[in-house]
Amino acid sequence: MNQDQNSPLREDVRLLGEELGRVLREQAGEALFETVEAVRQAAVESRRTGEMQVDRLRQLLDTLDDETLLEVARAFSQFLNLANIAEQRQRERLHRQHQRFSGDPDSDQSLRQVLAELKNTGITQREIHTTLQELSVELVLTAHPTEVTRRTLIRKYDRVADLLAALDRPDLTPTEIQELRRHLHEQILSAWNTDEIRRARPTPVDEAKWGFATIEQSLWQAVPQAMRTIDEELALAGLAFMPVDWVPISLASWMGGDRDGNPNVTAAVTREVLLLARWMAADLYLRDVENLLADLSMHKASTELLAHTGPSHEPYRLVLRRVRNRLRTTRAQVEARLKRRPQPAGEGFDNSRQLFEALSLIDRSLRSVGLSAIADGQLRDTLRRLNCFGITLLRLDIRQESTRHTDALDALTRYLGLGNYANWEEDRKVQFLLCELDNRRPLVDEAFYHTDFCDEGVREVLDTCKVIAEQGPEGLGAYVISMAKMPSDVLAVMLLQKIANVHRPMRVVPLFETLDDLNNAAATMATLLNIAPYKQRVLKGQEVMIGYSDSAKDAGFLGAAWAQFRAQEALSGIFRNHGIPLTLFHGRGGSISRGGSPTRTALLSQPPGSVAGRIRVTEQGEMIRFKYGRPSVAAYNLEQYVAATLEATLMPPAEPRPEWRGQMDRLTEGSVRSYREVVRDDPALVAYLRTVTPETELSRLALGSRPARRKPDGGVETLRAIPWVFAWTQIRLMLPAWLGTGTALENALKHADEIDLLRTMNRQWPFFQGVVDMLEMVLAKSDIRVACWYEERLTQEAALVRLGGKLRQRLSRTVRALQQLTGRESLLDNNPVMRWSIRVRDPYTDPLHLLQAELMARLRDRESDPVLESALMVTIAGIAAGMRNTG
Repeated sequence: MNQDQNSPLREDVRLLGEELGRVLREQAGEALFETVEAVRQAAVESRRTGEMQVDRLRQLLDTLDDETLLEVARAFSQFLNLANIAEQRQRERLHRQHQRFSGDPDSDQSLRQVLAELKNTGITQREIHTTLQELSVELVLTAHPTEVTRRTLIRKYDRVADLLAALDRPDLTPTEIQELRRHLHEQILSAWNTDEIRRARPTPVDEAKWGFATIEQSLWQAVPQAMRTIDEELALAGLAFMPVDWVPISLASWMGGDRDGNPNVTAAVTREVLLLARWMAADLYLRDVENLLADLSMHKASTELLAHTGPSHEPYRLVLRRVRNRLRTTRAQVEARLKRRPQPAGEGFDNSRQLFEALSLIDRSLRSVGLSAIADGQLRDTLRRLNCFGITLLRLDIRQESTRHTDALDALTRYLGLGNYANWEEDRKVQFLLCELDNRRPLVDEAFYHTDFCDEGVREVLDTCKVIAEQGPEGLGAYVISMAKMPSDVLAVMLLQKIANVHRPMRVVPLFETLDDLNNAAATMATLLNIAPYKQRVLKGQEVMIGYSDSAKDAGFLGAAWAQFRAQEALSGIFRNHGIPLTLFHGRGGSISRGGSPTRTALLSQPPGSVAGRIRVTEQGEMIRFKYGRPSVAAYNLEQYVAATLEATLMPPAEPRPEWRGQMDRLTEGSVRSYREVVRDDPALVAYLRTVTPETELSRLALGSRPARRKPDGGVETLRAIPWVFAWTQIRLMLPAWLGTGTALENALKHADEIDLLRTMNRQWPFFQGVVDMLEMVLAKSDIRVACWYEERLTQEAALVRLGGKLRQRLSRTVRALQQLTGRESLLDNNPVMRWSIRVRDPYTDPLHLLQAELMARLRDRESDPVLESALMVTIAGIAAGMRNTG
């Protein structure tokens, strides 16, 4: 990006900083403003010297009372959120520029560029058209708790972003500018006077409503907007027109369906979320139909449509009024079910096909009488929404841990006098499951539910399957089995659905998470495909989920990344040989250790042939807001997914060379060993995590409905991947993203031949290039001195000090190894925008880090202090805003 492109971002940051300063003066007085400014200036000056000098900052902060500490923390946290808004606005500018000047070398790879490259490589338009027709991009919204900003503040920040966009207009009068600045001041004032901390932990239903709000406020507009852009690009490339309702994008959700380790997600919650989604969908379509009623006043209509309406001056409105009535009935009936009241009489919509038939009748009529331009307006947008969202808004996945299914079947076999299923060998389990899947008689009677065998956990598994049975298949997606290891884990869920009389079962998706499970994934699926009845059930396609977070926590970033690559490669080969389409479901997140990377980088880093026109990806936490929170940014990201999936399908990267594979095997062997000797084998690691990082304090922050730990008193193995990453990010050590990788690179770079090999891999292999780029980004966000502050303030224990010194030394060596590999003297020399973004945040995150360490120390010496606890929560939220991809 050139300097001129970056100047509007700097101007917005300056403007928002000025307005925040005005608010501080008005609301908290000149003294607080001067304190905040003195702290900021000290941080800026300290960073200017190249290394953070903590003494001056401590002198300023140590004299402050508790209430002032809270207000200072709030001021710096607010600025970081405002800086994020400015960056979001800059992305919108660049996306518009990208659309206007798609040849810009600094822009992402647009669909136009992908289509041009496909043409240049000799791929025919027919092949492109066929691939596009079958393309499937499914985004799965998850409630993983890395979104620390309250919804009420998000709405205010969205308004600030709208005002920044309005201020960009070149034809504003001085009066209009003044008015916009006044509104901007109001919004920042309102945000300052809003509690930024959630005081109550959200329920799973709250989380689901948050996902619905993202659809209502952004994606509902973004999907047709993205499709119009795609239409234009296909037309420019001379490709044949797609059907009017063609949408290669669909949405699913885990919010209200992900019960893995979350006791708050019950069968009743899942039922409520499914009904709420149907209510919201009916309500959104009602709004569309009201707009169509206002517009479609014309009288020219086809014979087909008039056969439905009879003679009329406004036949389209007659059809739309019937549609409106049915949607109102649908909404009222769903509302009655939610409130457990008798359902009102009337005919609603039971499935998407019914609504599509009514709307497509109008579409055909308009086109047949020469009104195609009208059909291509709002009506086409609604048809596309229907194809994307259905009448259920999104498809809800169910996720449950494999041992919960084992426990349920064990209870059943013990009740039936067949023995302990949980203790059987794998072959016996598979034989039993296949026999029962093929057996027409019911396996269990109603009496089972009233025995001691059916405890609370077993009942919950069976009740969840009953919810699946009572809901139509349209609102349900995949049944994901976390910690899947064996073929019986997959067959068990199939049998549990049969027991519940699910007539159209959910597809069963094993999730392979740990290093061993990824390494064994291909063998597990090969065994299943060699079972004739199973293969027959999945002939139309199989989905397999690849876990990123738990594998990284188990083996470190590099070891997990290579295991994920090899697992996908092996799985793709097996299913290709069987002639069965495979969809790989990527459990990615925003952070590097959760597989986070730009869309194109992520997809082109996959093994060649593994995308094959189908991709399913989780979108988690704060990344949902950053990527889909505003319609224009969301539309751009959706187009990027389509472009990247098309490119990865028709122009996949070359097969990695044998010497590259050998190098990766050597690197990961050393990386995993180095990672585990700290995480698994060093007895001080758990104590360091809980003493020096705010890992224990994170549980006070009401981020999500799911507990932070699987077991309250367990070690690292029981800690969920998100708080594991979140805690290390707060102190800027970023340990999960680099530990082990640096040692492996350092050892390889001792040999001249390996240096050349690694640099060739970095130039020519998208997978390795993606690893290096993500590692560089996260290392640029790390800060050894900041991590040291926490340790100096929070512990003097010799074992912890020893470990801290060793970790910081390893981090320094990792940076040096990466610089040697890339040949760049400074991190992110190749990405000046991100480098600037990090640097502009440092003077605001530094005081928050120092405050956080001080607050942790003070709180650990007291039983309870509401003011200090609030201040600590503000620092956690502020640092998360500054780091962006926190978990």
